[in-house]
Parts: sequence; structure tokens; C-alpha cells
Amino acid sequence: MKRLSDIKFSTLDLVPVRENGSAAQSLRNSLDLAQHVEKLGYNRFWVAEHHNMDGIASSATSVLLGYLAGGTSTIRVGSGGVMLPNHAPLVIAEQFGTLESLYPGRIDLGLGRAPGSDQMTARALRRERSGSADEFPEDVAELMRYLGPRTPDQRIIAMPGTGTQVPVWLLGSSLFSAQLAGERGLPYAFASHFAPRFMHEAIRVYRNHFKPSAVLDKPYVMLGVPLVAADTDEQADYLATSVYQRILALMRGQSLVQRPPVKTMDGLWLPHEKEAVGDFLGLAMVGSPQKIRAKLEVLIEQTQADELIFTCDLYEHADRVHSYELLAQVMKG
Repeated sequence: MKRLSDIKFSTLDLVPVRENGSAAQSLRNSLDLAQHVEKLGYNRFWVAEHHNMDGIASSATSVLLGYLAGGTSTIRVGSGGVMLPNHAPLVIAEQFGTLESLYPGRIDLGLGRAPGSDQMTARALRRERSGSADEFPEDVAELMRYLGPRTPDQRIIAMPGTGTQVPVWLLGSSLFSAQLAGERGLPYAFASHFAPRFMHEAIRVYRNHFKPSAVLDKPYVMLGVPLVAADTDEQADYLATSVYQRILALMRGQSLVQRPPVKTMDGLWLPHEKEAVGDFLGLAMVGSPQKIRAKLEVLIEQTQADELIFTCDLYEHADRVHSYELLAQVMKG
């Protein structure tokens, strides 16, 4: 049985834009956070592709990864993930091949099959490409061919990219990518930071379908976990109201800019909305280090996950940094 100290721990940064803030400041904060968690022993620092969202500044994912990798030295940086239906596989192979050539051994390519946006925005991104999620398995295979060794009869190459063998992960919030990752022998990251309901079933499907590959000889599971750590449970509950407001805004189709914490959410949400936000954040670790340690030990016991990747969406950058500091203490035992 795994212990908490056996588990690798990582950061998923949504590069949040706060009320009356700017994208420029959010991007600088992301690098500052990456530098902090690198010193704290975190394994990787991922950012995710989102579009047409005023509260998230990570749309140009590969460009941002170059900035983050250039400002750090040891931590792995990667996409959590690139939404492959939005892109030609060759373009992504060239982008990540370039990153791997500049920062060898530090780049991860996590792939998702969702649009990362609404349908109107997806059409604006893709133009003539169908971008169908049904093509995802073939697109993944094509992308991995571009990143693999060049073959004698290969007429199209990714340069840079060919031969770089950038590690490919499959990401998902349902069972489709779990099965595909297992069949391809790839590492799998489940989006339990916003879809915890399917977590146990997705892990089971992935492990049951896993076939050893040149990449992995046994399954490797990473789980997304929302984090709000503070010195006391009361302070954590207060800071978490910024997260609740953001999820509520997402559900209502409103602006996603970060809002400051409030003393109470009473009057800000209806009973059914409170329940829906609670379901969304069902895996959230909110509290003091002691409370979070107890919850994480249960999670590891139930899932036997290999790695946890935490997202911490707080209003004040200093509170986010402190939250990750406290978590590092918990994870290291």
C-alpha cells in the first residue's frame, strides 16, 4: 500500500485573472508560482488550454510553456492539456518538439479531446478543420509518429520534433480517454478536480485495459485535486469562497475573473447551485495541513494513485503560494 510520502505531487495552474487585474500580471504570477513550487520539490507544472474565457490566461499554451521553462531549471513543465481537436497534429509536434529541443527532458505533452471552449469559439479556432472528437485516437497516433524516430519512407516530418519522444499523456473527465490511454500504454491523468464523480470508474477502466508499451510497463495514474490550504480551517474556508464564486460563475455563464473572498456565500447562490458547486469540487482539499493530510491519506488508500496534481485558484497570489508551501509539508510527511 502506498503512503503519502511515496506519491509524487505537481501543480496545475489555470493562470487566473483577477478582478481589476491583467493578463500580464497573471502570466508573471504563473512564473513566480512555478519558481516557488520548483524549490518546494513539486514534480511538474502544467497549464491548460482554454479559450474565450476572461478569467484564464493560458490560451497560447505552448508559448506560455516556453516562458515557464525558460524561467525554471529542473521542474517538468507541460500541458494539462492541449485540446488536440483544435489543432493539426503536425503543428503540436513542431511546437512541443521545439520546447523539448530547448529544454530537453523537462517537457510533457498532455492531450485532451474536449474543445476547451464553447462551440462558437471552437469554430473560430478550427476554421476548415472538422475538429471532431471522434478523430482523437487517430490524431494522437499521428502526433506520436511525428515525435518518434524518423522512418525511411516518412514524407512529412516535424522539425523540430522528430525523434524527440516528448512524453505524451492522455487526459480525461470521462471513460473514453481512460480506455484509450490503457490500450496505448500511455500515462493517464483524470480531471477529478472538476469531474470527481467518474474518478473510480475511470481508474478501473484504465487499469483493466492497460497494455504495456515502449513508454510504460505498468499503469500510471495522476489525479487532479482542488486545493485550498491555510494555517487554520477557518481561514481556508474563507479563502475557498473565491473558488466557489468562480465555479458558480462558470455554471451561470458569467465572467470567470477571480473575485475576492467573502465572509459568507449566503445570498450569493441558491440551494441547488450550492449543491452543484459542491459536486464539482467533490475532491477539494480545503483546510489546515492536518485536515488535508487526513483527506489525502484516504484518497491514496482508495485510488492507489501514482501522482496528484493540485490546482489552487485563490484571489491573492501570496495565498496561493502559501497554500502550496503547506501542501509540500504535508506531502513530504
